[in-house]
Amino acid sequence: MVQIIPASVLSIQELEAKFSVTENTDPQFFAEWQGNLSELDTWEKQALDRLKIGYLDVLKKPPVLQNAVRMVILYPLLFIAGFYLSPLQVKAKYPITIISEEGEGLRIEGRMDILVLKDQFWFLVIESKRPSISLEEGIAQILAYMLGTPHEDRPIFGLLTNGAYFRFVKLVKQPIIQYGLSDTFVIYNQGNPLYLVLQILKQLASF
Repeated sequence: MVQIIPASVLSIQELEAKFSVTENTDPQFFAEWQGNLSELDTWEKQALDRLKIGYLDVLKKPPVLQNAVRMVILYPLLFIAGFYLSPLQVKAKYPITIISEEGEGLRIEGRMDILVLKDQFWFLVIESKRPSISLEEGIAQILAYMLGTPHEDRPIFGLLTNGAYFRFVKLVKQPIIQYGLSDTFVIYNQGNPLYLVLQILKQLASF
């Protein structure tokens, strides 16, 4: 009998046991987010500064729900990054089902907040949470979605955010299933950490 589990309640332990997923902590495994990042222009910096100010102002007026995170900071960030222009294509609330063949089997079901395609290939999965939820609680969920990529020979990237914290993920399925995590970028820090988030998004889109 196949056990059905919503992706939102999945644990890392279940992914490891049922899908043989392992974390790779070697910095060279996920080197794409580090170094050789392109400089931002004046318009991009000004837009990100306004984005940071606006989001911090929204946080002063709770409750801030998941939809607000997407509307206030995530969708504008994708616009600034040029993700609504070809060859990229953004799909919202994309349904996904992943089935494990281990033991009695496990079926994971859910809807990705955002799936970004590049030339019709899966490129980036984005999962957003409300500010009161830590990113650690969403890592297994976004990894499960990334496992659903139909392009087994290509790496796939993810972005996990609750509006104030941002973390990138890389997953490869061959020769074994491995994932790596970037540092965490925090909007409350001095300066504007969204600069680096945007630079990484543009860097990943260039591959």
